[in-house]
Amino acid sequence: MAAALRTGLLLFSIVVVCESEPTPNRAGESQEPASLVHLTSLWAFQLINTSLPFSRAQSFCRGQFSSLPSSDQEDELEGVHELLQQTGVSSPIWVQDSSKAPSKPLALSRQYLKFSALNFPKESRDGFARVNFSFPALSSISVCVRVQWDPQWGDVSTIFSYAALVFTNEFQLRSQVDNQGRILLALIIHGKHMPYKASFPNDGAWHHICITWGQASGQWAIYVDGERKDAGRGADTSREIHGDGILILGQDQDSFGGNFTEPFFGNVTDLNVWNSSLEARHVRALFGCSPVSREVLFSWSLEHLSRHDVVRDMEAVLFCPAKDQQMELQGCRTLHGWSNQQPVLGLTDCSDPLPFICRSNKERFLKMKTIGDLRDSQPTAFMSHILTHANKTQVSAPSSLVEASVQLDSCVQALEETEEEGLHPVDMVSIIQLLSQTADVPLDTDPAPANQSEGRVQKLSQDFISVADSVISQDNAHKWQAIKEVVNGPMDVVKSIDRLVTSLSSRLMDEKPHVTIQSPNIKLEVQQQTLDEASTGPNFCGPDTEPQAALDCLSVPQHSLQELHNNGFQTLTLVNTWYGSLRPLFPPEENISIVPTVTDGSQRYLGTVLGSSVISTTVLGDEQPVSAAVHFHLHHRTQSLTGTVHHPVCAYWDFELMPESGGWWSTKGCEVISKHYGYTVCFCNHTTNFALLLQVYEVQWSPEHQRALEVLTFIGCGVSLCGLLFTFVLFIAVGVPKSDRTTVHKNLIVALAVAQLLLMCSEKASANKVVCFLVTALLHLFYMASFSWMLVEGLLLWSKVVSVNISEDRRMKVYYAIGWGLPVLIVGVTLAVSVDEYTAEERCWLNVKNDTIWAFVGPVIFVLAVNSVVLCRVVMVTVSSARRRTKMLSPSSATKMQTFDLTWAVTRPVLILLPVLGLTWLCGVLVHLSVALAYVFILLNAFQGLYIFLVYAVYNSEVRNAIKRIKEKRKALSFTNCSQPGSFLPSQRAPVTSWGRYPPTPSSPETSETSGPPSSASTSLVIKNESFRNESFVSFSMRPSSGNQVVQLTGFKPSGC
Repeated sequence: MAAALRTGLLLFSIVVVCESEPTPNRAGESQEPASLVHLTSLWAFQLINTSLPFSRAQSFCRGQFSSLPSSDQEDELEGVHELLQQTGVSSPIWVQDSSKAPSKPLALSRQYLKFSALNFPKESRDGFARVNFSFPALSSISVCVRVQWDPQWGDVSTIFSYAALVFTNEFQLRSQVDNQGRILLALIIHGKHMPYKASFPNDGAWHHICITWGQASGQWAIYVDGERKDAGRGADTSREIHGDGILILGQDQDSFGGNFTEPFFGNVTDLNVWNSSLEARHVRALFGCSPVSREVLFSWSLEHLSRHDVVRDMEAVLFCPAKDQQMELQGCRTLHGWSNQQPVLGLTDCSDPLPFICRSNKERFLKMKTIGDLRDSQPTAFMSHILTHANKTQVSAPSSLVEASVQLDSCVQALEETEEEGLHPVDMVSIIQLLSQTADVPLDTDPAPANQSEGRVQKLSQDFISVADSVISQDNAHKWQAIKEVVNGPMDVVKSIDRLVTSLSSRLMDEKPHVTIQSPNIKLEVQQQTLDEASTGPNFCGPDTEPQAALDCLSVPQHSLQELHNNGFQTLTLVNTWYGSLRPLFPPEENISIVPTVTDGSQRYLGTVLGSSVISTTVLGDEQPVSAAVHFHLHHRTQSLTGTVHHPVCAYWDFELMPESGGWWSTKGCEVISKHYGYTVCFCNHTTNFALLLQVYEVQWSPEHQRALEVLTFIGCGVSLCGLLFTFVLFIAVGVPKSDRTTVHKNLIVALAVAQLLLMCSEKASANKVVCFLVTALLHLFYMASFSWMLVEGLLLWSKVVSVNISEDRRMKVYYAIGWGLPVLIVGVTLAVSVDEYTAEERCWLNVKNDTIWAFVGPVIFVLAVNSVVLCRVVMVTVSSARRRTKMLSPSSATKMQTFDLTWAVTRPVLILLPVLGLTWLCGVLVHLSVALAYVFILLNAFQGLYIFLVYAVYNSEVRNAIKRIKEKRKALSFTNCSQPGSFLPSQRAPVTSWGRYPPTPSSPETSETSGPPSSASTSLVIKNESFRNESFVSFSMRPSSGNQVVQLTGFKPSGC
């Protein structure tokens, strides 16, 4: 009777049967039966009034494109409450806890207990504790203990060891830390060392460990925190565990009761021993501090332990999920009813059968109802063939592998017979439902012998792939739009394939280590190999679909396999799948949201599309899903249109990213290794469904413009570097008077010159990652220093325009702190925060794909904003001064001169201050608008050094005056060095000499040397002698000396002049 009821209710799986909403009673009419469906403004709730385990309830709802209601969503619980009131159902129903995995054990209550514990300190390797108990011979044994590992200890340790007089390594639990920071556990039984596979995080918390072994079955298991982490067979079952042994905590016994090695460091408590093999439910109860019915052989008590002096007693407060509750801890969330208008939630064993409610989007439910009505009233050719082959009027969900195989075989035949007509959207919905339900069929429902079961599984897998291929065929691309309100998308089919093949992999590998199933659009390959130290991962490649095109391939790196082997895994199973027709099923108009990778303004971002086939892998270690890194390279399946380019991004489909939409693309953990013409090589640190997303950009600059801009930048940097060097040399050589303004100029020149030199060398440094990282950091530092000194230029100018009461010495200290200290701080903090993602992938510069670039852009924007305010203030002051001057002019020339002065008052400071204030960088914001603006930006900034040389060296009055003084000094020195003493004795041929008396000139070297107080008398006489060269003069000086007044006259006649 129950089977008939279940079969009848499971008809919902393909043919949607929905009751109408309740109608009000009319006079004289009997009341309508309660509805099984309740609609709200957002949701549709459908009561499935049959009892199924939690996992089967989830599978059923998944087959209806719905899910169980969430326990933490008020609107969903209100809809559930109204439906239960209408139907009168009072028993608990399944709900899902969105904050945790649905089938994960949940705490029944939050309580804590105090335990007496032992501390094994790391200061001594001699610590141990001995259990004072005489153990009998054991045909079965279970040992449970709570441990708190010392996070600072990373070597192999022995948690406990049991040694018999005749055999020391009789029963032992060992542990070690792996490179991922996990504590791995391994069991030794009768001297045989089991693999290190069970694990728990090295987080310093308490963990509950149980190990069980039975001689009759030969089965052993390791449980961690209530969950079975490892199990197997292989221990010697010919004998029991010897009795009268010694059980030691915290040490390995190399001899009976002594010669301790491999100490354990941490804390231990709650050690209990049973002479039976505990079941999983018992272990879960013990994890929750709940007692079990099995009689314990040894119970934890410090009084029954003798320990080394270094081992200390302590008290541990442990969290116990179910203190004193005689029930299993494995629970799934249930709704028990309402109390005071609040839902009463609880936990029930996930294997208990309970009724449940499927919740779906209202629009989806109504669309499903419409499809169901249409299918019932007008069966398609495909559905008619299905019913004919099945000899039924309706098709129910498969409840076993046998039923699933029969239905899939019927679908394959129907597809062949209706190949010309093709599938209708209604047929696609039915097939997707069947695929989802088949993937959820438990393996234990196949009663056939092993040899028959293997053939059936092989046939079922082949038919499953063929049916799935027909749904995701490119011919049905436009039909997916018609069912998008019901089905999340083609990745639902991929998810069903993943679930089915993963669950059937062990059956497929019973006789063959390699199975390949291929259809036109799907290639499935299951490979199994034994792990050893020299294991290499097999390559999986998709079919050769295009001539002379790179194949889509995937492989697991050898270091990942070696890590699995080191952790104790013995066999590796790889489930690889290639999907060649999914790309057309993702319409280009549905843009994929991925952060653009090109942000330099050379290209305009248009969107992101799926640009390759989808390739997936699942790694099973000893039939357990494990995560492993993978390499893959995918062929580009799209062609770039004229004027556009594609930039590949390695991505994967994350089903948990947007659960209501079936998932979405993500790039977390994936990166581009290399880009080639037509294909891209990627690396991901996990296993899932991979693809290439191609970001489409409209080319703003042609290759010719791009090359011209690169050449112009290099030339401009070279010219600017020379200009900056010449300017700096002039400032030093010509003796420009020292001032805070010239000091700031010099520092700006140094910072900008080094930055441009590094920029010119950065292209060659990109080949070496270490050198490139160093160049990037230096570029960041010196460009930040350049802008910091530009900020100082603005602050200095502001102090000149607006009176600032601060001494020059104090002001320069502040300027040095801003100019050099601030850049060092910014670069240091950036490196500390994002050292692993500091540099870009293709050039020696900051990474523009994350927030690192803001460590440069942010300060630059601030500097430009401040200096813009400074420039505006300077222009206002100069314009105001120009207006005051024009008021002093005569009325006839006032208008003309006023216009000229005002124009020059605005233009002059702008031209002078632009290079040092860095305001030419404002053009960089607009370079993406036009290539002409790109040229303007390059000309203004690449030639910034030349501009500084012209404005602050060539046309700088201070520099020109200094050069003029140097010329005068050199002229005077040259005149002095080439002259000879001459006689001034009277001569008849002596020309007429003109005398003049002049005050000493400040520029005269002698004057500068003899200048003194005004009271000292000094007279200079200049004689013009026609016998000397034209316009030559002889200078005489009369100096007072101590004592008598003496006049010394010396004449110099230029020799050879």
